[in-house]
Amino acid sequence: MPFTEINFDGIIGPSHNYAGLSLGNLASAGHAGETSYPRAAALQGLAKMRHNLALGLPQGFLLPLPRPNPVFLDAIAADGSEDPRLRAAAWSASSMWTANAATVSPAPDSADGRCHLTAANLVTMPHRAQEWPDTVRQLRVAFANPAHFAVHDAVPPSFGDEGAANHMRMCVGHGAAGLEIFVYGKPGGAFPARQHEQAGRVVARRHGLDPARTLFVEQNPEAISAGAFHNDVVAVANERVLFAHEQAFADPAGTFAAIRAALPEAEIVVVPAEAVSLADAISSYLFNAQLLTLPSGEMALVVPTEAASHPRVGVWLEGMLASNGPIRRVLPVDVRQSMANGGGPACLRLRVVADPADVDPRFMLDEAKAGRIERVIEAHWLDAIRPQDLSSVALAEQVISARATLLTELELSELV
Repeated sequence: MPFTEINFDGIIGPSHNYAGLSLGNLASAGHAGETSYPRAAALQGLAKMRHNLALGLPQGFLLPLPRPNPVFLDAIAADGSEDPRLRAAAWSASSMWTANAATVSPAPDSADGRCHLTAANLVTMPHRAQEWPDTVRQLRVAFANPAHFAVHDAVPPSFGDEGAANHMRMCVGHGAAGLEIFVYGKPGGAFPARQHEQAGRVVARRHGLDPARTLFVEQNPEAISAGAFHNDVVAVANERVLFAHEQAFADPAGTFAAIRAALPEAEIVVVPAEAVSLADAISSYLFNAQLLTLPSGEMALVVPTEAASHPRVGVWLEGMLASNGPIRRVLPVDVRQSMANGGGPACLRLRVVADPADVDPRFMLDEAKAGRIERVIEAHWLDAIRPQDLSSVALAEQVISARATLLTELELSELV
């Protein structure tokens, strides 16, 4: 099979909880302290994967990381007297948002003709900074063939890197050489700018990208201050199409001009602030959608139900479809448990352009495997978790056992 885009969704882990650890993520802060529903969350995520599989799209998955994380607990010398937020960090299921797992440059873009993946260091947030060593371990299993893939450790922690959530790729087709766009923030606003410019430049050099087909673009500080903690909360790209909010970038005119200069076929769909405010975009996660090319060649936007039902966002989407633009379908999905912690459909997936035959088949989804995963979740994921439960030894044992059961079912016990 020729190169195609594969979406690798994170299976939502059994420790999914609402501890409110993510500064600048308004949904996470707004739901802090509430009861979470790990079984429902994981089934919602699996249903989204099945939805895209039914569209005829290749679908992969990544597994929950070990939680509570014994390496992190040992590193902070946990003895029960530590800040409860640190203990909650050890339980965080945030690796479910695989858009933050790595930055991916497909083979057509790289100097050596291999697909390169650099794990994100996620250094800005303690509950996420612990992820990358286990993420690398998993990526090196899934993408083990050195003839086709190169998996890199995270960039030095001096430079905050948030992975694909702050990276876009545009091209005339997935198998063609693309334009890679690294979006960074500058510090000094109400919330931390998590992506550093130098992190993107390190990744671009590692991946052997052509400087003429690589852009470094500043995110609008107003968007970060409004709660767009990642670029994918205000912009998403697929093949020749960029779908972005009017206030996504610090210099929108310059950004769009640079994109068109590097990719003359580019089509840029801008949502005006007078129709959809930054607040509307962030609360509905309109742009944290999956912009996909269907087997028919049509482009579809997989949005959270919150976007489709939003009074202003929904109207704008209806108008977009009526305008006969490049995005021809809007497909709502229910990922409410993820949304309540600040992650929409796009957060839940990492895009990898490759030949599916080159990927370890244990990480590729089909309906039979989805059924097996579903049965494990229904039998072993907890119905509910409250943040105050995170000190429970019995609960920790249940979470560890649930993950181990899934790994055994998928014949991936080497990742325990």
